[in-house]
Amino acid sequence: MAERRELILDALDEVFREAGMRGTTMAAVARKAGMSKRTLYEIFDDRAALFQAYMDRLRTAIARPLDDAAVDLPLEQRLRLLLAPRRPDSPPDLPIAILRALVAESPERPEMGRTFMSRGPHAVEEMIRQELERAVGRGEIRIADTGAAATLLKDMLRASPLDLLIDPDADPCDRDVEARFELALKVFLNGIEAAQNDG
Repeated sequence: MAERRELILDALDEVFREAGMRGTTMAAVARKAGMSKRTLYEIFDDRAALFQAYMDRLRTAIARPLDDAAVDLPLEQRLRLLLAPRRPDSPPDLPIAILRALVAESPERPEMGRTFMSRGPHAVEEMIRQELERAVGRGEIRIADTGAAATLLKDMLRASPLDLLIDPDADPCDRDVEARFELALKVFLNGIEAAQNDG
């Protein structure tokens, strides 16, 4: 089943490259994946479920859980492994096109928007919070509210998707993404250290 899901998500990439969002239908994705539309619907209930699975896959390009060896590293190294920017292999405008579709459909299907948030941005925040909690437990840092700190760090690391939703040409180059990541991590860690010293 996992292999078929990946095949379908790869087909979604290809269909979008060829036909854009308007042509990215369930039938077109099924054809590209070499399966019937019925088989596709056995795996994904609808286009929203397909898009959510695609966004879930992209999340792994944004935040990757640490393996057992990495959890013993210092906090800064753990955060770098967890959050360092990596460009996905997908077309750069596909995630924004999917996000536009999710935003457009959320008023009629609010559960879809909630699912996207819980499995996307909120899941990344939770991964950061867990590392901050680990650091607090080890005495590496002192933070009273690791949830708020995790949200703050997540928001600092990457530009708001609102910029890209409004202006598709605002997609920053890799150098800018990496520079923002480095600055955000430095400001965050230095700010935490300064707050500890003030307390």
